[in-house]
Amino acid sequence: MRIISGFLKGKKIDFLKSSTTRPLRDFVKENIFNIIKHSNLIKLKLENANILDLYSGIGSFGIECISRGVKKTTFVENNNKVLIILKKNLDNLKIENQSEVFSAKVIAFFNRLNKEDKFEIIFFDPPFAENFFIEELKIIKNSTIYKKNHLIIIHRDAKSEDNLEKIMNVLLTRTYGRSKVIFGSF
Repeated sequence: MRIISGFLKGKKIDFLKSSTTRPLRDFVKENIFNIIKHSNLIKLKLENANILDLYSGIGSFGIECISRGVKKTTFVENNNKVLIILKKNLDNLKIENQSEVFSAKVIAFFNRLNKEDKFEIIFFDPPFAENFFIEELKIIKNSTIYKKNHLIIIHRDAKSEDNLEKIMNVLLTRTYGRSKVIFGSF
């Protein structure tokens, strides 16, 4: 895997070869960033934004954000094998000072979060088979952890039917092979 753009462009990041993990493919990641930058529906700039990367895995999305100039990325992951790789990636790229890593399930992370922290982008990449993220999304909606001008990005299986319209304002949905990416806000 590699970083697509920004000051770390072309640098490689390690990933776990496993049947239980699925890193965000470069093609999908590039399309997400093109939409953030060029869509008339999204009024948000990456530069100096705070990013919350939930179910962050090896950090592919959050690291790409750092490379493109965000202020800080907060990674939340609970798989210990994956966390080792995530921390190694941050260390190898020398970007630990622009990131914070939480070893926790998402719900536990919310209980530890500094209530002063506010995020412009919240990225969800839960396991495709899991639907509990919908409860987590409801918790976020009722919290104060996002800025007024914010974006929720959810990466799901293309065949999933999550009925997110009842929880958030869905701005855009795009499908790329097996992946579906949903952009929205509260």
